[in-house]
Amino acid sequence: MKKSILNYDYIKQCITEEGQVPYLASHGATWLNLGDGLIIYTLINFFKLKTCVCLGSGGGFIPRIMSQARYDLSLEGYYKEEQYEWGDNGTTYIVDAMNGVNGKTNWESEDSFFRKHFNPLFIKDTTENAYYNYFVKRDIWFDLIHIDANHTLEGVTKDFELYSQHLLPNGIITIHDTDKSWMEESIEVEGHEGDDLTGPSEFIKTIDTEKFEVINFFNNGIRRDFPSSTGLTIVRKR
Repeated sequence: MKKSILNYDYIKQCITEEGQVPYLASHGATWLNLGDGLIIYTLINFFKLKTCVCLGSGGGFIPRIMSQARYDLSLEGYYKEEQYEWGDNGTTYIVDAMNGVNGKTNWESEDSFFRKHFNPLFIKDTTENAYYNYFVKRDIWFDLIHIDANHTLEGVTKDFELYSQHLLPNGIITIHDTDKSWMEESIEVEGHEGDDLTGPSEFIKTIDTEKFEVINFFNNGIRRDFPSSTGLTIVRKR
């Protein structure tokens, strides 16, 4: 009998929590399908990325993927040079002001399943404050930066300009909600009803393609009977 390469029982239990993790649909994910989260997982696995930061957290879906991918690499023998534990200096950072702008979180409590099981390093602050007061002061650099915080053009631009300064030479930046077709079709995004989400799609037009490679993953409209991602853009230094 053929078996899936994915452990669906674990996905249901820990990654999507039976579909109860907020904003899954915006990632094209369901209680069984990882959507664009599988792209994040593959990037970490393929490039052996270590230090990840998620700007804006929602229900913690992408931070779960980050931590899981790095943990799976540790099982294969990577990171041998040091003790690998979730929550160490080279794991998943989350920056979220918890102010309800462009989405609400449901895992702030230390007793939440997400924090107990995945143990991310959580910085409750704005992305700008966290950059200067935490990462710069500690000279922390990133293999992977996921931008999904303030969705105005000004907010996305500032996050990119700041955090890209601490991107390692082979590092990658991913930006969520970059598919403009969602806004053009007036499709309501779960948890973002009435929010202005145009910033990410406008920002990617301004990226200097002589300095950065840009790849868009858009699947809106491919299958109307399944959720599709609101867009994931991958940016890498040339």
